[in-house]
This record gives sequence, structure tokens and C-alpha cells, in this order.
Amino acid sequence: MRTNDLPIVLRDVGLLALVVGAMAVGSFPVAVVFGEGYALGPLGATALASLGVWALLYLPFRRAPEAQLKHGLVAAAVGWLVVATLGALPLWLVSIGPGSGVLPYTDPASAFFESVSGFTGTGLTMALRPDLLPRTLQWWRSFTEWVGGMGVIVLMITLIAGPGMTAANLYFAEAHGEKIHPSVISTVRTMWWIFLLYTFLAIAGLWGAGMPLWDAVNHGMTGIATGGFSIWPDGIGHYHSVAIEIVVILAMLLGAISFVVHYHVLQHGPRVLSSDVQTRALLLLTAGGALLVGGMQLGRAPMGTAFREGTFQFASALTCTGFQTVPLDGWSDIAKLVLTVGMVIGGAAGSTAGGIKVMRFLFLVRGASWQLKRLARSPDALIPLRIGHQALPELTAYRRISEAGVLAMLWMAFLFMGVLLVGWFVPGFRLADLLFEVASAQGNVGLSVGITNPGMPLLAKLVLCFNMWVGRLEIIPVLMLFRSLVSRRI
Repeated sequence: MRTNDLPIVLRDVGLLALVVGAMAVGSFPVAVVFGEGYALGPLGATALASLGVWALLYLPFRRAPEAQLKHGLVAAAVGWLVVATLGALPLWLVSIGPGSGVLPYTDPASAFFESVSGFTGTGLTMALRPDLLPRTLQWWRSFTEWVGGMGVIVLMITLIAGPGMTAANLYFAEAHGEKIHPSVISTVRTMWWIFLLYTFLAIAGLWGAGMPLWDAVNHGMTGIATGGFSIWPDGIGHYHSVAIEIVVILAMLLGAISFVVHYHVLQHGPRVLSSDVQTRALLLLTAGGALLVGGMQLGRAPMGTAFREGTFQFASALTCTGFQTVPLDGWSDIAKLVLTVGMVIGGAAGSTAGGIKVMRFLFLVRGASWQLKRLARSPDALIPLRIGHQALPELTAYRRISEAGVLAMLWMAFLFMGVLLVGWFVPGFRLADLLFEVASAQGNVGLSVGITNPGMPLLAKLVLCFNMWVGRLEIIPVLMLFRSLVSRRI
């Protein structure tokens, strides 16, 4: 990385560190209300550490030139690692401190894993008994997913945006490809209002369906953020409630629909949902996958139970949320493969969900059909690519298909690399289980067949952290970071 690029990147990474400090200060009331005074010190230390990183990185370089997109990509890749490291501090410091009991985060690697999982909105966890965690740490886990679902950079732009930073380049660097308004700052503020509204509705819906208020707050936050952390070891299955499962499915779908669509729905009504090609595809994929997985469970459960379990688990996989109502280690390899495909596709572009995104999947599928149609016609024939009601000219179609194809290829390459490494470090699991677990990590989902646990080797934890990080940033920022480290230029 060239010396004139480094100050720009460090300055913006320093700004990102303030987000964790603000989160720690905002969590003080939780520790006070629940009488967990021992958590105040770790939260305060986290706030001070975040302030220290800001002072070290931002203040010396605050007059650096404005960031271009290439700087934003590298800053996003580095910044998310810094944020995850700072976010691990409350988990680790509370665990090693007095008065908190035996907790799963005394190992710094486990605390870092949990923080990466939270901020990337994944939901894989080191806490086998999250119900035994202090309320402050239950809140912190949910809070990291809630903030991470929207994006750390989005929150930073909302709180701090001003002279000396190029909001647009940082916004797009965090894998946000759509704007509601011409201004990025106006866009992120509108996104937060929508996100806050839907969070409140999710919490109210779960509480009204019979979930206790504390549980509803945590699951409402992680559900709408398509994160999936639960405060119970058996997840949503703990409640044995059809009503709660229906509300959770609705919250997961809301989180997986583009914010641009939500904005137009709030302005023009629900008919917008049927007119948006990506939302239609998401809902059709959910229905089709639920029927397929439910049908596969007919041999092991009554019809009603089979389709109830299949619908919930596939909706959780496709929306990249990760809530579970039943253990998955006893499911057939074919059922796990269908869930894996859902996790790879993911939710809509412009949503809180992960995966390669429904729109890219549509371009790959429609692009294959379009190419076959072109081969069957005269070479001089002009055949537009139709996505919904939109007809794309040939050059635009080629560009969109190639972009989707390249990202899908890279996504699969990192997926299989993760499968090989995790299989090496954690031997004894079938290929279907390894593929499922790594796809869950890289798709930022959180469904698990039992591979993820506190006793995993350190290298296996780091591999899954890498896959979660790569998946959340949609690969390109990470490749830009590697390129800058190897070639010493951005």
C-alpha cells in the first residue's frame, strides 16, 4: 500500500472504531437495570479502547484526502476486523472477571469468533447455553447482530458523516449497492428509520404472540437483522409455538427484502411487493423450498410437523437468519443440501441478508436462458435480456451477467477452500455436514449441524471467521486488501 493511500485508510478505520465505543456506552443501562455491575468495567474498557483506536488512527490523519472507492474497499475490509476485535472485549473481559460465573468466552479466540459472528450477522455461536449468559452479554450479542445487519459503516455514516469523508465510497464498499435517495447520507438515515420501525414491529409481534418481553427484544433485533442469535440453546423451538414461528418467519422475510422496496411499500402500499421481480423471486423460492424440504421430512414426522419444520428451516436458510426450531444433525444429506443451496442464494440485494443475493441468482439463471435463445437465432438478431418487466440492452446484460458470474465463482471458490480447511482441522464429519457449516458461515446464516462449538481447534475457528468476514463484505473488499498487501498499492 502506497504511503499516500495509507493515511486515508487509517483515518476511516479510526472512525469505524468509534461505533463500538458508542455501542458499549449505550449498553450501560442494561448492566445497571439487571444488577450486573461487574459488566460496567468491561463495557467502559471497551469504550476507552475504541476511543484510543480512534485517537491513534483518526487524529493524525484527519486531514488526509477524501477516500476514493478503492480506499473505501480496503477500509471496509480492515475496519470490520478492527470492529470485531473491539466487539470481543466485553465478551472476554466479563468472562474473565469476578462475579460472572463460568462463561464460554474466557478463550479470546471464542470471544473473537462470537463477535465476528455477531457483526457479520451470522449467528454461529460458541455459547452452547446462551440462556446461562449474563443479561448484558445476551444483549451485547443481539446488539452486535442488529448493528451488523445494517452495517457498521452505515451506522458510522449516520452518526459521524461530515467534512473529510466520502460517504458514498464507504457506503458502496460495505456491499450496499442501492440508494433510496440521491444522497447517501439521506439514504442511510431513511434506512435506519425503516429498520427501527420494523424492529419495533418484530418485538411487538413476538411479545403479542406469547414470547416474554426480554426474549422478544433479543429475537426481534436478531430476526429483523437476519442474524439468528438466540438466548436459548434450542432457539425458537424452545417456545413450541406456531404463532411465534409465524411472526419470526415474517420478520426474517422483512429483513431479507430490499430497503428500497420497503421504502416504496411504506409510500405506496403492499402492491409494490408483487411488482418487484427480486421480491417475487424471494417469496417464490421460499415457498418452493419449504414445500421441498417439508416433503423430505414426511418419512420422519407427521405431515403437519414435517411442513412446519421444513418451512421454518428453509425460510431461515434462504433469508440467511439462522434461527432453528429443530436439530439438523439428524436430517438427511439431501435435505441439508437443499438448505445449503438456500444459504448460498441468500436474500435480496439491498437487504440485511447474506448469500450471493437473489438478483445475482436471477441474472445467472435468466442469462443462461438468454444465451441459449441467442444461439438459436440469427447472430444479427437483437434479443434483449428480460428481468421481470425490464428489458436490458445487450451490453448491459453482458455486464450484469459477468458481474454476477465472477462473484458467484469467487464465492464458491472461498466456500470450497473453507470446506477443505475445516475438514482438515476438524476431521470425522461427512462432506454434506462440512459443506453445510461452511456455507452457513460464508452466507452469514448461522444454521449448524453441530460442527461449531467452543472445543473447535483454533485454526478451524479462524477459518470460519474468515468465511464469515468474506461473505459479509461480498469478497471484493477482501481481495482489494490482499492486493494492497502484496503489491503495496491500492
